Amino acid sequence: MAGLSLYFEDGHDDLDDFGFDDYGSECDGIRITAFLDAGQDNLTPLGRLEKYAFSENVFNRQIVARGLLDVLREFSDNENDFISVMETVVRMSEDGEPTVRAELMEQVPNIAMFLHENRPNFPAAFSRYLVPIVVRYLTDPNNQVRKTSQAALLVLLEQGLICKADMEGKICPVLLELTEPSSDDDYKIEAVAIMCKLVTMLNKDTVELLLLLRFCELCSDARLFQVRKVCAANFGEFCSIVGQEATEKLLMPKFFDLCSDSLWGIRKACAECFMVVSNCTSPEVRRTKLSPLFINLISDQSRWVRQAAFQSLGRFISTFATPSSTGVHFHEDETLHEIPKSTEKNEHKGSCSDASCDHFPGGPASPGKSKKFSDTVIKPSQASEDPNHSRVPSSVKSQTADGGLGQPESLTTTQDQQTGDLFDSFHYWRPLLPDISQDLELLQGVGKDEVQRQEMVREVETVPDLDSEGPATSSRIQKVLECLQPHLDDPDVQAQVQVLSAALKAAQLESHTDDLDQDVLVSESGNTENPISTDKQAEMDTHLSNSQSTSPHVSEPSCVEAGLTENIVEVKDAIKYEICEEEKSKVQNVIPQQLLDQYLSMTDPVRAQTVDTEIAKHCAFSLPGVALTLGRQNWHCLKDTYETLATDVQWKVRRTLAFSIHELAVILGDQLTAADLVPIFNGFLKDLDEVRIGVLKHLYDFLKLLHVEKRREYLYQLQEFMVTDNSRNWRFRYELAEQLILIIELYSHYDVYDYLRQIALNLCSDKVSEVRWISYKLVVEILQKLYSCGAHDLSLNFINELVVRFCHCPKWVGRQAFAFICQAIVEEDCMPMDQFAQHLLPCLLSLSSDPVPNVRVLVAKALRHSVLEKPYFNEPGSAYSDELEEALSELRMDKDRDVRFFATLDPKRNVLDTAALL
Repeated sequence: MAGLSLYFEDGHDDLDDFGFDDYGSECDGIRITAFLDAGQDNLTPLGRLEKYAFSENVFNRQIVARGLLDVLREFSDNENDFISVMETVVRMSEDGEPTVRAELMEQVPNIAMFLHENRPNFPAAFSRYLVPIVVRYLTDPNNQVRKTSQAALLVLLEQGLICKADMEGKICPVLLELTEPSSDDDYKIEAVAIMCKLVTMLNKDTVELLLLLRFCELCSDARLFQVRKVCAANFGEFCSIVGQEATEKLLMPKFFDLCSDSLWGIRKACAECFMVVSNCTSPEVRRTKLSPLFINLISDQSRWVRQAAFQSLGRFISTFATPSSTGVHFHEDETLHEIPKSTEKNEHKGSCSDASCDHFPGGPASPGKSKKFSDTVIKPSQASEDPNHSRVPSSVKSQTADGGLGQPESLTTTQDQQTGDLFDSFHYWRPLLPDISQDLELLQGVGKDEVQRQEMVREVETVPDLDSEGPATSSRIQKVLECLQPHLDDPDVQAQVQVLSAALKAAQLESHTDDLDQDVLVSESGNTENPISTDKQAEMDTHLSNSQSTSPHVSEPSCVEAGLTENIVEVKDAIKYEICEEEKSKVQNVIPQQLLDQYLSMTDPVRAQTVDTEIAKHCAFSLPGVALTLGRQNWHCLKDTYETLATDVQWKVRRTLAFSIHELAVILGDQLTAADLVPIFNGFLKDLDEVRIGVLKHLYDFLKLLHVEKRREYLYQLQEFMVTDNSRNWRFRYELAEQLILIIELYSHYDVYDYLRQIALNLCSDKVSEVRWISYKLVVEILQKLYSCGAHDLSLNFINELVVRFCHCPKWVGRQAFAFICQAIVEEDCMPMDQFAQHLLPCLLSLSSDPVPNVRVLVAKALRHSVLEKPYFNEPGSAYSDELEEALSELRMDKDRDVRFFATLDPKRNVLDTAALL
């Protein structure tokens, strides 16, 4: 049909024979219903329709099919004629020419819409005449006709033009017939695609009754991989419709089979719809069944499957989110808001009574790590730390060792239990206390059972613990390094190796003190194994104190010894702190740890080479969702990854983070935002314009989350947004003006006057009118801020500056801007009207005689539609009524037509938009 216009031009002389005599040179195209007009054949319009609808000329039949909507409009006034036309349409649908049938089917959605609009007149016409045609064409032997009918059916479903009875009684039975195992392959593939799209427009009961079981059979179709691929691509839609129970009972086994299909395209489709499927399952199924399945897709042998899985990883993790763990919730306007602390605390207390089990790998989610974690992180000496206490000073530790401040074992156990009950994951944000368990054991005389228990624990650990074996000697550190060698591929292990290597060097430098320390330990052990009497011990203590007080030289070696011992302890503490920090970065129990590890690996450069070059961008895109799922208490798991993405070489990655940093700030709260996000935010401010625009678009949303002191620091940097890489990027400055309008409320009137005022005035002089127009509104907001805060002196200074800069501007654009600003000030009630009349009205009236018509147009509009509408000016006794009427009289007689129009137009009428004049 592409050459139809050419055919008309060449065969114009022959059109009279076909009844298209209305086509002429003065028309852009033919009138489709011209054949209905009276001619020499003396036939009625219906008879003429019959003549051309069943003409031997295919072209005539095509034209009739194309003009059926106009034909129905012609005969819609008479019900009998309308029914005759519909019967003619049914007969035309049986035309042997495929092009005629395709033309007819293309008009069905338009005819259906016409019938829907005229339903009172023809309530059952569509269901009676057109739906059977659509259903029959689904099995048409011609491929073009089938495709056209499928497209028409989808349009009808989307528009809601097919009733439920027709879908269940006419369409679904045909689809079920076409998806039978014995059906033709082409029909079967097309029918599956239609059924998957149809399911989103049906209710749950209909899908479960008619289509669910057949869909499960199609998912296992062993002969046609195209069928399985279509089912995999639309699996999420079926799960969303049928709900959780049917999904877990009937669809989950099929989904497992599709995820392990031999064709990578089917596995890839499963990875793409994984999030939707996960949303339709219970948390237990999501954690125990779907998570291992997704790990298999991430490690798939096909790169395309791995790529799709990594792209869906963040979205899948987001399905684990719950308000109790995230600390925030969505409002109806789809914005994040923090849950009040009292509510959050109650929810935390109710859902996490055993915090050590719910938040860390010692819980049910990862029983394999509970032993190691309890030995390396929650040791008895560390579990009793108080949140309000800091690291124990060395003096206190030596006092404990020398003064014999030991506690019974039962008391220590009781304190440990109490601390475990009061445990909060937030406590692990502080530096850990030093390990003094061995000193306590030596002083308290720990029994052999306790020693044996500790030895058994050390044997279970894969990597030796330095703390459990005493001081960090070179041999022990070397042993730990040897155990870590097979795991150097892990970035966390690499960090531990670096720390231990530094500790090894420190231990070697202090190796000359080992003998002295050993003698001291042996002496103390001997005293412990052979306790002396209480009286003799007291005598020795008295003699020792006297000798120390009388002989200062004796105390010097002990001071050196204490210093060396303290250095060794500090090195050991540093090693333990670094190791615990590395392990702590992986501690969370919100999602399976394997999922988090795979997500954190998306920033690895190796992934970009083996999976997807834009994998870092996908990681950045889904990071707010992952952070929301883990909650702010687990931000340490993502902090390093976020910093890595923020310094990525690809600006698209940084741009993605810039557009979402304000949402992440809501998730993390003010403290973490100030500590971790503000430095990255500052870096984005100095980045490329493509990155800066993301920060600028949500500048107000981010600044309002900061404290007042931190927020004021950005007043000095707002001016930097005026400078762009490309001066033609006027939308950047437009966005700045919009944000400044919002930001005004965050600062005091002094800050607004000192910093924002100059930026606003500069924007008012921009070369682009759109920027100037929004900047005038910014100026008005600044003036309103000053008057609302009672800063009259600053307000008068600002008004005088506006008068000098705009009213007396040599360019007409500036004087026009002054008229617009005056109008906005009056309409927004930014200042008292007596102040306006005193300081701004005289200048505005002076512009009524401006030589430029565009200026006078704005003056006329401001006076007629804004100033005179205020009671202060339109009251009979007003002191300014005479001046205003005189100025308006001159404007009504202006030589410019537009000026006269706005000077005489009734304000109650719809005023034309004059923004284009700015």
